[in-house]
Amino acid sequence: MPFSFPVIALEEHFLADAVVEVYDAAKIVDPYEGSVVLRRCRANLVEVGDVRLDSMKESGITLQVLSHVANSIALDLPTCVKVNDQLAWRVATWPQQFSAFATLPMKNPSEAAAELRRCVDELGFRGALIDNNTEGQFYDHPSFWEVFQVAEELDVPVYLHPTYNDQAKTLLCEGSYPDAVAQTLATHAWGWHSETALHVLRLFAAGLFDKHPRLKMIIGHMGEMLPFQLDRVCRISSTQWPMAGVKLERQLRQVWDENIWVTTSGMFTLAPMATLLRQCKPDRILFSVDYPFSRNEWGASFLNLLKESGMVCDQMLEDIAYRNAEKLLKIKVSTDTKAV
Repeated sequence: MPFSFPVIALEEHFLADAVVEVYDAAKIVDPYEGSVVLRRCRANLVEVGDVRLDSMKESGITLQVLSHVANSIALDLPTCVKVNDQLAWRVATWPQQFSAFATLPMKNPSEAAAELRRCVDELGFRGALIDNNTEGQFYDHPSFWEVFQVAEELDVPVYLHPTYNDQAKTLLCEGSYPDAVAQTLATHAWGWHSETALHVLRLFAAGLFDKHPRLKMIIGHMGEMLPFQLDRVCRISSTQWPMAGVKLERQLRQVWDENIWVTTSGMFTLAPMATLLRQCKPDRILFSVDYPFSRNEWGASFLNLLKESGMVCDQMLEDIAYRNAEKLLKIKVSTDTKAV
């Protein structure tokens, strides 16, 4: 399913050997082994080579920006270094097909900031993808902000990615139905997305984007529900929060327009895309598949569906497919480098 233009996919995952070893040593069930739903993806998570490249070629994906899959445990610095070094070796092997986001030990923000700097300066990574919480902690406390400060200094984005949260699962998702249903409600059916949206709002309310006005943040899954609620939260935060003493210099709409980029990862229908197109500036929408949880051919079919819908012109379709990513990540894919 080749296209007449390159395609960059930004949220494409792998599972590192070092993280599997951490699960084994801690006698913790690897979520990509213990879950029958996720187990189906395991072979494609650990494989970064011919199978993945063939799938990309068949679907017209020129380049994947690789990142580590969500973790159910907080990773320490030595593990993150191993993950990033393994990923750097893969990118060096196939530099035309792969780029990378760093994995960071967010439990220790100083170490995370230093590892981000190493990955960008020494390994050529294009930013970081971080789990949405570390052991249940979100990042609105200023003790975590050193990571965002370094990202701002390096002018690279931080991709805020959904991850596991057992506390939220117990409180919000368990009910009069099988635990397997609660697990999906807590993760990819609902909870992952609503929690990530809430996290963005927590960061905004805490003043992160006032402190670091040039910070670049990416969120996936067509905005993690935020585009639908954005106008309402903009109104409430600007009119009611000041009554509680929260007087932010930069309001939510400005932050959304200037600091947030959104990918399509795993969302391949037109209704949410229509909302995204109404709520985002054209250069803020990026393509992603969410491989291997979503299939490359699904993403390719969506690009064709979007073209046929008439919702975007040809130039905007190509911007979403690769130009916006080129600009944000400071990478360049040749128009001759197409999967054919």
